[in-house]
Amino acid sequence: MVTGGASGIGAALARRLAADGARVVVADIDVAGAEAVASDISGHAHLLDVADAAATRTLIDEVERSLGPVEIYCSNAGLLVPGGIDTAAAGWQRSWDVHVMAHFHAARVLLPRWVERGGGIFVVTASAAGLLTQLDSVSYAVTKHAAVAAAEWLAIGYGDHSIQVAALCPQAVRTPLLEGSAGGAAETEPADDVGVHRSAAATDGVLEPDAVADATAEALREGRFLVLPHPGVATYAKRRADDPDRWLAGMRRLARRMSG
Repeated sequence: MVTGGASGIGAALARRLAADGARVVVADIDVAGAEAVASDISGHAHLLDVADAAATRTLIDEVERSLGPVEIYCSNAGLLVPGGIDTAAAGWQRSWDVHVMAHFHAARVLLPRWVERGGGIFVVTASAAGLLTQLDSVSYAVTKHAAVAAAEWLAIGYGDHSIQVAALCPQAVRTPLLEGSAGGAAETEPADDVGVHRSAAATDGVLEPDAVADATAEALREGRFLVLPHPGVATYAKRRADDPDRWLAGMRRLARRMSG
């Protein structure tokens, strides 16, 4: 199952999984987009608002009844609400529900079943913003950090049960949000940020979604937790950990450049 599968990284993950022989369920609030992707890969499309815990459980149950056990779940849906300290409560809540709670809505259903079955794979699309920051969206930066923490917690708590958890943290990816067509509102994963500011996206190159899906498949084969399609993210994260004050000073300089 791939959430946020109607476009961008989600669609690419769905295509890659299908190419590798999986039967794929493409779930999205954009059901027409999900149907288009599913049609191309002989998959199955379903409407899903990942913020709805009951709907998530119902869909997983329906899929397992009709198609068989879910073995891989890509918790990929997301959105970006631009803004700083003045971000409205509704924007904060929607970001929290989609970027954090959605992972647990699915995990609460699947992980106990995977413990009984002897394994499964849970992929959290978190973004480089979850390891660094997002200058033009405080709600995105904060909730994507929480998404990384969610994936870490699940990996620690369930790794001994042959359950693999991965955190996908790309920088700039050519998706609808990066190209400006989604307006920050569509619920297709916008892990298309540079983990700093969208206008700085070209710093380490803009990847195609299929390249991100390939990097994810490789990381899963190798059993790696962090999926870093842009290798430079590891360097930036290390600098941040080694000298937080220097990193913050550098980010303030970048913020000044981005603002004017």
